[in-house]
Amino acid sequence: MASKPQLSFWQIWNMCFGFLGIQFGFALQNANVSRIFQTLGADMEQVPGLWIAAPLTGLLVQPVIGYFSDRTWTRLGRRRPYFLWGAVFSTLALFVMPNSPQLWIAAGTLWILDASLNVSMEPFRAYVGDQLSPRQRPTGYAMQSFFIGVGSVVASLLPWLLAKAGVANTAGPGEVPDTVRYAFYAGGAVLFLAILWTVLRSREYPPEVLRSFDDAEPEGPPRDDAKVPGATGGLSWLLAGAIGIVLIWQAGWDRLLYVLASLPLAYGLLRLVAPSLREGAMLASLTADLHDMPATMRRLAVVQFFSWFGLFCMWIYTTAAVTSVHYGTADTASAAWNEGANWVGVLFAAYNGFAALAAIAIPWMARRLGLRASHLVNLCLGGLGLVSIAFIRDPQWLLLSMVGVGFAWASILSLPYAMLSDSLPAAKMGVYMGIFNFFIVIPQLVAVSTLGVLLAHVLGGDPMRVLMFGGASLVVAGLCVLLVRLPRGSEAGPVSSLR
Repeated sequence: MASKPQLSFWQIWNMCFGFLGIQFGFALQNANVSRIFQTLGADMEQVPGLWIAAPLTGLLVQPVIGYFSDRTWTRLGRRRPYFLWGAVFSTLALFVMPNSPQLWIAAGTLWILDASLNVSMEPFRAYVGDQLSPRQRPTGYAMQSFFIGVGSVVASLLPWLLAKAGVANTAGPGEVPDTVRYAFYAGGAVLFLAILWTVLRSREYPPEVLRSFDDAEPEGPPRDDAKVPGATGGLSWLLAGAIGIVLIWQAGWDRLLYVLASLPLAYGLLRLVAPSLREGAMLASLTADLHDMPATMRRLAVVQFFSWFGLFCMWIYTTAAVTSVHYGTADTASAAWNEGANWVGVLFAAYNGFAALAAIAIPWMARRLGLRASHLVNLCLGGLGLVSIAFIRDPQWLLLSMVGVGFAWASILSLPYAMLSDSLPAAKMGVYMGIFNFFIVIPQLVAVSTLGVLLAHVLGGDPMRVLMFGGASLVVAGLCVLLVRLPRGSEAGPVSSLR
């Protein structure tokens, strides 16, 4: 069997360039959606629930897109049709979001935006596994992190830059300022053009060629014959979910906690239904693959859980924490609050800028420390960065906190995928990358379900304590990396440089 040819720097650049556009969309969403929700009248405890669209759409969309993209072949190839159609709908949603006249319209648009971004993003992860040899995959994922960093810097800075250019940064009650609206318009254009560049300037191996390469199957027995698990195991999950729902109802707890109870309930129903479906049906195949996931993937799931829970703490509550502590106001119509919200955009741009630099350093770190130790160091830096926000009073110095967050962000976006891809069969790269997304969105669902309750009843209504909680979660994620066992040769194998 032949090895995949080594791609040049510019070939890897072209195949990853679309991530610049995808991250434009995600960065505008992460830095401004809470601001839009609060501007349209959402109170602090409502905001996490309104964010539920982001993780829930990822949970539903990514494994389905992965399943179908593994089985797609058109004139545009295997993954690229999904890049393109996701870009079209993401662009339209970015144009609509800042013009939402009411809170419920903004929340509904977030569902469309996040679903469309996920349609484009999921195949990009599998695309690196398809196109690059194991030696070059860390470089491919680091290149994606580089574009994520660059795109996020510019996108997060846009409202602040527009304000500096004289665009109005305040508006009447219930109206989104022009700085945010124009930033979303520019983001939509960049997103579409960047993804179009990758679609037109890259190519894909046909399925039969892909199967002929020597990395078509990971080390060890093939995993393309996964069997649908029996229905018996679904009963315990179904019972756990049902008990959770009853307890929440009896105790009168927050309604968002029903989301948590629904997760085991849904999985239990899936396990009960899947055996009765015809062999090869999508739901049956997804259930089998989920049940039969590689051991490396199971251990990385724990790392991902604590990593993304910490990130969601930051994305949801940094605006509220910084405006209340460092700018001394909670009035969303005031100049001080909007100045603070713009500065949060600058901070988000900063951590993404540091992430772009970290993406250049990560292949070097991985060569010398190994994949696991590198990820441990970077996650601990991120945790310390988030915790430090509580102890710094000058908002300018918060840029220092973002150095650690940037290294953690670049690492989260690259090293888990580099560790995972060597354990996956080529024929199922898309579906397993989609299933791996479960362990990104489940912690986000936990976050949106519990953070409002924790904020009100445990953390004294102080959003800064949520950021500290998120920092601790990143440190725990780093320690869990030590439990991951990698295929022979992956830990200390050669990692290509970005240079």
